[in-house]
Amino acid sequence: MASAADAPRSRRSDTHDPHGSRLAVLRVLYAADVRERDPLDVLQDLLDRRAGAGGDDPDDELGGAPLDGFASTLLHGLAASRATLDDRIGRSARGWRLARMPVVDRNVLRLAVHELLTEPTPVAVVLDEAVRLASELSTDDSGRYVNGVLATIVDELRAEGALEAERAAEVPPGPPEGRAG
Repeated sequence: MASAADAPRSRRSDTHDPHGSRLAVLRVLYAADVRERDPLDVLQDLLDRRAGAGGDDPDDELGGAPLDGFASTLLHGLAASRATLDDRIGRSARGWRLARMPVVDRNVLRLAVHELLTEPTPVAVVLDEAVRLASELSTDDSGRYVNGVLATIVDELRAEGALEAERAAEVPPGPPEGRAG
């Protein structure tokens, strides 16, 4: 009898570019964080401006990227669970209060933890994407720091049984030197 782990993974049908979707979400989260506004309000403002500009707004926070179903799902879920995400990140980010983290790092962590908790994305993909976004968009140390915090959170989620068995088996625990501490 075949297990769920033996079943082939299908690609998402709600996006053609998962990385682009995550980048669009991160841009909305960043704008919301800097403006101290709800991400869904920032999103609505953006969509209203896009509609008024006929989709050609040079000041578009998304850089013209389409907001597809995957991005929309992530944004709505993040807006609804931000306090829970922040609490989990705050417990795992030893040595840094959430409010003192670089804005990009804070929002990359929110996005990644939300995706770990709610989406069937393989753990390795979530971690790779988060490290990539932090490395490209934040400080020189951000990729390593984000990786360490997420490794701690993945270990906690495994201990809680919050990751499906097939996802938990995909990535071995990270090395101690990569951990946030």
